[in-house]
Amino acid sequence: MADVLTARATAADTRFWAVDKVILTYFAFSVAMLLGWWSRIPYAPALLAANLAGGALIVFQAKRPNPTSWIFRNWYPLPFVASCYKEMALFIPAVRATDADGALAGLDYRIWGANPTVWLERWHHPAFTEFLQAVYTLFVPAVLYVAWLLWRQRKYQDFQYYAFLIALGFLVSYLGYLAVPARGPRFLLKDLQHFPLQGLWLFRGMQHMLDTLESAHYDCFPSGHTELTILAWWGSRMVSGRLFRVYFAYTPCIIFATVYLRYHYTVDLLGGIVTAACLILASPGLYKNLSQGA
Repeated sequence: MADVLTARATAADTRFWAVDKVILTYFAFSVAMLLGWWSRIPYAPALLAANLAGGALIVFQAKRPNPTSWIFRNWYPLPFVASCYKEMALFIPAVRATDADGALAGLDYRIWGANPTVWLERWHHPAFTEFLQAVYTLFVPAVLYVAWLLWRQRKYQDFQYYAFLIALGFLVSYLGYLAVPARGPRFLLKDLQHFPLQGLWLFRGMQHMLDTLESAHYDCFPSGHTELTILAWWGSRMVSGRLFRVYFAYTPCIIFATVYLRYHYTVDLLGGIVTAACLILASPGLYKNLSQGA
């Protein structure tokens, strides 16, 4: 890692950072999608304007340093990547005529000889469900907590690399959703489940909040919760060995929760694990190369 993080980007740096290049490339991809399926994508004019404005803002902050540039350039990937998630929810139904739920569920059944979400009903207990829903709901805070700690410790080099890794992880998962659109077993296999999940006090509220934020998105393959939690666990070692151990315990819990709570097929988890492993291996070299040049 030391050879990758050779020089910290500063407030006066007018080069595009690695994360800038990744997000600008993604914006260019979104613009091409909008132009190619203009009549089929809802709110296409507004989305085109938003993508162009977002790209222009990145270019302005990079090339015209000002008092807001340092905070903006370090933290803007958070709202920008979130907006890309909501945008992809509009792209997929317009671009893809079919979904992959049947194929993913079929793979699961051939691997296990059963539908995992149905089989796991035998482990159901309200307290266990409450715990796993809390673990699942803490996904985004868990990913961001590592970034916040790096920022608080003034480890700006590590922070910028982590921001790049997480932004890249999210955007790659969105491309996966487009390539393999699926809504998940809680929709496809609903009629096979023998009873709805039951928690204790906060389960329904957490579930409803996530449903409101994520809507009926085709966001199963690869499992972003699996992929990004693994990346956060890997990145947490830059904070401390203690936090690395905490995330090592948290990661298998959230991976299991994705299936127990009926959000994912198990093949989604495999996709998330493979994607995370590929990014962990490829990102140092990619970051180093993208950090060079204008």
